[in-house]
Amino acid sequence: MKLLQDLRAGVPEPDAERLAPLRGRLVSAATGRRRARSLALRALIGGALAAGLAAAVVVAVPFGGSPAPSPVPAVDTGRPGDVVVLERAALVAERRQTTEPRPDQWVYTRVRNQQPADGQVTIREEWIRYDGKQIAGRGEDGRIGISDVPPDPDDDDLSPQAYRAKLMELPTDPDELLAHVSGDRHWIDKPREEGVPRGSEPPDARAYRVLMVYLNQQAVMPPKVEAAIYRALARIPGVRISLGMHDAQGREAIGVYFENEPGDTGVSTRYQLLDPDTYRLLEDRTVWHRAQYAHDGGDLMFEAGSVFAVTMLADSIVDEPGQTS
Repeated sequence: MKLLQDLRAGVPEPDAERLAPLRGRLVSAATGRRRARSLALRALIGGALAAGLAAAVVVAVPFGGSPAPSPVPAVDTGRPGDVVVLERAALVAERRQTTEPRPDQWVYTRVRNQQPADGQVTIREEWIRYDGKQIAGRGEDGRIGISDVPPDPDDDDLSPQAYRAKLMELPTDPDELLAHVSGDRHWIDKPREEGVPRGSEPPDARAYRVLMVYLNQQAVMPPKVEAAIYRALARIPGVRISLGMHDAQGREAIGVYFENEPGDTGVSTRYQLLDPDTYRLLEDRTVWHRAQYAHDGGDLMFEAGSVFAVTMLADSIVDEPGQTS
């Protein structure tokens, strides 16, 4: 310490005039850092998820504390919370390990159906061969009935194997995928329901619907395609996220839905409920916000508060009908 003091013996002590420029730069830098940090924080957790996004903001380190690969940048839709959740879903999806079943294996599903008119609930167990040649179901007597499936010339009823081949052909870049589903003539020309003119569906609504059709298939989803679907959804302005929902089994879920205009839910809203950890589909649910009548203004179809729900209870790949795991 004595040597260090002797080394600086000839250096004058700093006065206020010498310290002023340094102090100014220090204060300016600290203020800038505070502003940048504040702006970044507001950009991340502002909007719809200000109260509930704390768990979802960990997208940068999704597994085991190791940094995540650089995600595809999401467009600025003014929905930072929704985009963050969908990016988190994409990061989880692209890390899935999948194995395609053999053609002679079966896809087993156990599903709960709730009807909107009377609230009646039924449980259905079904099997479909991966190549689509046969289907099977469990009857009320517990017996398994097996039926052959004739070939379908249309591509709306593809086998799980054929649909996976279709999914494998989809772009894995989210912008290219969105352009593909928005301009696909198959979906543009095909009416959604009787009496609806072809091509009348808004492009954003059609893109959302088609992407959800893909996610609802029984085919084994290619991980990169599934990730691209979630990132494409983040680019559709009308896509919204609802946290803190629960499916019919009481399982916590994240709701994904579409609204044509901000705040306009229409007569009903259709939610796709996702598991908040795996982002697998738990339930397809439609909720009626007000009474719905027939097109001619006649009979009441569904009362306000009616719910139609298809809840996935179990699914697996098995070797033969009757097996569940």
